[in-house]
Amino acid sequence: MEFSIRPITADDWAEYRTIRLEMLQDSPTAFLERFSTARRFSDDEWKRRAARFSSATSIRLAAISADGEWVGSMGAYIPDGATEPVLVAVYVTPAWRGDAAGVTDALLLEVEAWASARSDSIILEVHEDNARAMAAYLKRGYVATGNRRPYDLDPRRDELEMRKFLR
Repeated sequence: MEFSIRPITADDWAEYRTIRLEMLQDSPTAFLERFSTARRFSDDEWKRRAARFSSATSIRLAAISADGEWVGSMGAYIPDGATEPVLVAVYVTPAWRGDAAGVTDALLLEVEAWASARSDSIILEVHEDNARAMAAYLKRGYVATGNRRPYDLDPRRDELEMRKFLR
């Protein structure tokens, strides 16, 4: 299973839309947006979203198979000058998940390299019911900080913060 990793650009809006809608359907509690909302966005909104990822304070990467299919996406951003980078929008399509495929690790290595040039650590939030994601992050060196906050789409549930020290 061959793939490459590259930054998402404004020209990638249609492919980004496809994988974003897939991720919202596949893992509805893993993201802070609902499929029912995102599927109604105009092409102009998708173009705007794809364009916003390339800046000094953000990165968004795509994993693309040898035949051109987008098989994963991951990003990070720095919310403000006082906050470390935040890992966001982590997704790998089901057929490309697992250690053998290597997509998660390849994307994560690129995002962590970007983050390490800006901070000593990176944080993320994971839904308290997403045991699969928590296990994947723990295996890759992330630890629970003990911080939690209500999940935006259902305040009865929580997002748990995890951190990885990069240096």
